[in-house]
Amino acid sequence: MNRLSVDLNCDLGESFGSYSIGNDAAILPFVSSVNIACGFHAGDPAVMRKTVQLALEQQVAIGAHPGLPDLVGFGRRNMAISATEAFEMVVYQVGALAAFAKAAGATLHHVKPHGSLYNMAATSSSLSEAIAEAVYKVQPEALLYGLAGSQLIKAGNKLGLRTVNEVFADRTYQQDGTLTPRTSPYALLKEESLATHQVLRMVKAGKVMSQQGLEIAIIADTVCLHGDNPHAPAFAKSIRQALQQQGILIQAPHT
Repeated sequence: MNRLSVDLNCDLGESFGSYSIGNDAAILPFVSSVNIACGFHAGDPAVMRKTVQLALEQQVAIGAHPGLPDLVGFGRRNMAISATEAFEMVVYQVGALAAFAKAAGATLHHVKPHGSLYNMAATSSSLSEAIAEAVYKVQPEALLYGLAGSQLIKAGNKLGLRTVNEVFADRTYQQDGTLTPRTSPYALLKEESLATHQVLRMVKAGKVMSQQGLEIAIIADTVCLHGDNPHAPAFAKSIRQALQQQGILIQAPHT
């Protein structure tokens, strides 16, 4: 009987210039893969290089985290972009992070869009197809992380990319499987116990309770922990321990 396993990922490298966001060093020991900002929504060349090095030291899988060009809004505001623009943005950012990984003697493991680009792609077939094509043309062996069951997962599968269904520890869900918008006061789970319970339910049973009070089916290949959350290190430790206590192996998906 195969042992149940899951990936724990976190968005890192989101500082910029003199501004420091998140506690990358504190959360790295608890995760198995990281998504590194590529300079559009956050991050800069120095931060990218340092974060790649930190990930290598902790032996976690390195991923690119391309977002919308919106530093002020942290990539969390929708923008009216075309599929062509989405393709170009992702090629540019993935290429940059892949270069930093190569310079450090590593290989880019995966790509996960950030923020509004991620959520827009989850429901838009044209944007998701453009993003998947960008990944395929830059590094076809890289895995594509996307919202579980979303258009991005479907687009990646269609192109022949290996896809990874992602769920969220600290976000709530709508009945259609999308994330509750951050504009809602109920978008985030702020208590460790609630987040841990949700993760265990998703990983072990493949189900999550929606904000509408109905349980929905969900595939949990990887669990996201947001690095900019001030409670992220504590959340990561608690969730990792809870999963391990249930005999669940924590590891990055194989390429």
